[in-house]
Amino acid sequence: MSIAPLNRVAVFGPAQDKPILLRGLQQLGCLHLTPFQSAADSKDAGEGRTGPARADARKALTFLRETAYQRRQVLRESGFVFDAIVAQTLDLKTQLRLARDKRDYLATRIEAVQPWGNIVFPEDGAPAGYHLWFYVLPRRQIDALGSIALPWSISAMDDRFAYVVVISQDEPAPDLLPVPRVHMGAKPLQALREEVRETEIHIDDLMAERSALTRYIGLIEANLTAAENQAELRRADQASYGDEALVALQGWAPTDQLAQIEAFATAHGLALHSNDPAPDEVPPTLLRQPEIRQSGVDLSLFYQVPRYGSWDPTLLLLVSFPLFFAMIMADAGYGAVLGLGLAVFWGRLGSTVRGRSYRTLGAWLVIATCLYGALVGSYFGAAPPDGSLLARLNILSINDFDTMMRLSIGVGVLHIVIANMLSAYVHRTAPNMLSKLGWITVSISGYLLYAVQPSASLNQVAIPALCLGFGLIFLFSSTAKGMGLSSQIKRLLDGAQALAGAMTAFGDILSYMRLFALGLASASLAVTFNQLAGSAQEALPGLGFLAAALILLLGHALNLALAIISGVVHGLRLNYIEFFKWGFDEEGEAFTPFCERRLEAT
Repeated sequence: MSIAPLNRVAVFGPAQDKPILLRGLQQLGCLHLTPFQSAADSKDAGEGRTGPARADARKALTFLRETAYQRRQVLRESGFVFDAIVAQTLDLKTQLRLARDKRDYLATRIEAVQPWGNIVFPEDGAPAGYHLWFYVLPRRQIDALGSIALPWSISAMDDRFAYVVVISQDEPAPDLLPVPRVHMGAKPLQALREEVRETEIHIDDLMAERSALTRYIGLIEANLTAAENQAELRRADQASYGDEALVALQGWAPTDQLAQIEAFATAHGLALHSNDPAPDEVPPTLLRQPEIRQSGVDLSLFYQVPRYGSWDPTLLLLVSFPLFFAMIMADAGYGAVLGLGLAVFWGRLGSTVRGRSYRTLGAWLVIATCLYGALVGSYFGAAPPDGSLLARLNILSINDFDTMMRLSIGVGVLHIVIANMLSAYVHRTAPNMLSKLGWITVSISGYLLYAVQPSASLNQVAIPALCLGFGLIFLFSSTAKGMGLSSQIKRLLDGAQALAGAMTAFGDILSYMRLFALGLASASLAVTFNQLAGSAQEALPGLGFLAAALILLLGHALNLALAIISGVVHGLRLNYIEFFKWGFDEEGEAFTPFCERRLEAT
């Protein structure tokens, strides 16, 4: 599977058949529309006044889907008003957020007031004009109380602070104590606790109302889908050409689906015209992969859309991303934990086609992490027992800096060589294809000179190959045409500029050292937490086992979280930045079919 070949298609018919034309092509769902008028006008009309309404409906639907306890679905639309339910749901969402914010604020106030107890302030003001002023004084500074002339009392004391009350008619000077005063507020502790209870009851009522609204999830989905389909029809209507006698719609369609469009046109008495893309046309890009590899398509299109006529990076991304993730994680124990997490959500992920695709990607990430972790001999930072099967699998050492650097840079060289090979295949009929071969030659020969023990025979091959590669880059990087003097000068300037890109290539290849650096950091942290746990167990008889267990649990959880973030971010970055840079010259437009939206099938 690769980038699907497309044909330009135009369908014509009588003006009175416009609804049939639009609705029929929407049901076929295989045409990427190109408007007869400007794309900006088409977009504005497609969104229309219902755009914000659909956005609100999606927010409401997400809010209800996240409810833990959901009611049985209402199937009949009797009494169901779509706009009213959406508005009610969004209002409920706002009320719930405000109630939770109030609860959190009250909890903070209670924590601040609690050391002084339940102080009830007089309703008629301060007795005889005296007020209470509150301070949280560190115990190491408690001697400062002896130097103040105002009456004071210590209301409470803990291991760190003394909670001091000062009596004064006027606010004390800022330098009365070495700490600023605390603002207590007018509400006593008991009133704050009562307000928290009332707020919790209000939150319970709101959650019950939220649960009750979940019975309309199915109807909201159906109405939202219908609204989006109508919006698509309006967008297609604006993209079409029409007058009193004729209506026409044009776009791009996959070549293998032309027969379906032709059958539809024949059945409804419409005219169809199709042709291959003209040399100056750039159709949208449709990546064709089996459903099980849909996650790879999503990852491929996330950063950059390959240009039509280029190549599909899906399979390479599905191989390189798990490999890079595993090299950054660098621990089989962590891979096993990820496997357990995937097993917990295995059934839920299998409920949709897209979920099954990402489940497969997750399985490959787990397998790659476990295998690479076994190769470097790391199991939660511990080495396998000597003489065991796991020890025999340990053929790499994360602490062997020279070998690991050669491995990481070698992976980078291979990755960039593959990108240049695929780019050279795309440009196989153009002279600048030879510049791609030049970069391949430079990358491989330069790596051999670095990674292999220097020898006369190697130098006799690698150094001339390096020079040949630079020569190909200099001579064939330009796209200038003609034999005139200006063209020749432009070729020389383009060649010199391309040679300056050698530093970029060098930096891109060195970027792959992050695979080793991040893997070493992950392994080092795991070992450090193990050592801390062992030291705690030895230093604290009795409680040492509990302290060691807590250090191991929290430390490895933190390290695993950091390793996952690094593995995803940098594993994809090396594909998006370094790999795509050398593999794609230009970006394309994603194929967006004019189709009928349906509820996702399970």
